[in-house]
Amino acid sequence: MPPMSAAKTVDPTPDAVAQFTPAQPHSVEELGISPGFLADLALKTLSLDPDATTQHIAEKLHISNLVVEPILQQLAREKLIETKGVINLRNRRYAMLDRGWEKARRLMDVCSYVGAAPVSLEAYTDAVVRQVRNRPLATCVAVEQAMAGLVLSESTKMILGLVASSGRSLYLTGPSGNGKTAMASALINAVAGDIWIPYAIEIDSQIICVFDRHAHQPSKHGTDDYDHRWIRIRPPLIVVGGELTVESLDLTFADTARLYEAPVQVKSNGGVLLVDDLGRQRCSARELLNRWIVPLENRVDYLTLATGKKIQVPFEQIVVFATNLACDDLADEAFLRRMGYRLLVSPPSREIYLEIFRKYAAGRGLLVADAIAKHLEARYKAEARTQKACEPRNLVERVLDICRLKGEPPRLTTDMLDIAWQSYFGTPN
Repeated sequence: MPPMSAAKTVDPTPDAVAQFTPAQPHSVEELGISPGFLADLALKTLSLDPDATTQHIAEKLHISNLVVEPILQQLAREKLIETKGVINLRNRRYAMLDRGWEKARRLMDVCSYVGAAPVSLEAYTDAVVRQVRNRPLATCVAVEQAMAGLVLSESTKMILGLVASSGRSLYLTGPSGNGKTAMASALINAVAGDIWIPYAIEIDSQIICVFDRHAHQPSKHGTDDYDHRWIRIRPPLIVVGGELTVESLDLTFADTARLYEAPVQVKSNGGVLLVDDLGRQRCSARELLNRWIVPLENRVDYLTLATGKKIQVPFEQIVVFATNLACDDLADEAFLRRMGYRLLVSPPSREIYLEIFRKYAAGRGLLVADAIAKHLEARYKAEARTQKACEPRNLVERVLDICRLKGEPPRLTTDMLDIAWQSYFGTPN
């Protein structure tokens, strides 16, 4: 992320970069990775395919037959595999030989990765930086649409818009239950443009898996003429909470598979990384925040391989820290001055609360009569209870539970509201 003193780098004519598409390679050299590594990957892939053909191997490696066939022919010349038949000029049938089985087993012991051929770290870094720094800026209209499901003040929407357009980080504070997580999660919808990421990265013959089917949402691409080692995705939203540790922000090495899983800050490149409930992790907040100082300042992060080698990766996402704990208890000035923006989310005013209640109820098919609104206000006043932005949803959903239990169509009465109130707050009716 950019330091507070710097604006986001934007090319004055970004159209060509905004339409970035990884070019399809037509030779081994154009892949940008070691031919020997690619041959080993092809051999492992072939060893798992009982009906191995050039076409099958190409599909699994996500590269063209034109590139794969010379690799397989080289493996055949080395007596690791043999040709079993010719389907057409660029598609042959292959089978493993004893020497090939022995080598494949050794390769699997070193790294069992079989899948899309990786890209180089340099190619990944260049692609992410070019796409993120030159994407179209978020607009006020986009922010309004992104936050359409929330009832927010104009000043709050302005700050969220500045975060989305600048790409800077956000420090969200305030009492729980007032929409911090909802705001941060909705922010992703204001981020413009899709982004291309690779399935995996190769460094010193080691694999780092980047694409995550649980975290990334693939987006359609209009043509088939691109490097299929990359996948186009919507800007990702990655949410981490109490499970986050300092160790989890580095590469995770899987001993059985002998490969690395990218940490959350890599998977969230091009999108939003929400650190929810800051201060409730299994490590101290200061320890965790200190880990972010260099990335927030310089827009790069440093990860460590099992060999001890450090690598530099891009840090190109909006980071949102959300907490209901006091700011002074969590972060020192050295961290806070690296924050792009700060936003205090207070409990809603009486008018905002009723607007939230009416809007949510309407979305669930319920009409809030004036008598219901006055009854609701009276209950809050009688118990001197502070209104929270999450409570309209929770009360309305309990009213709907009552309607379902009674077998009645959705409706909202004072009696139902009283039962919902009692069952939610645990107070006498």
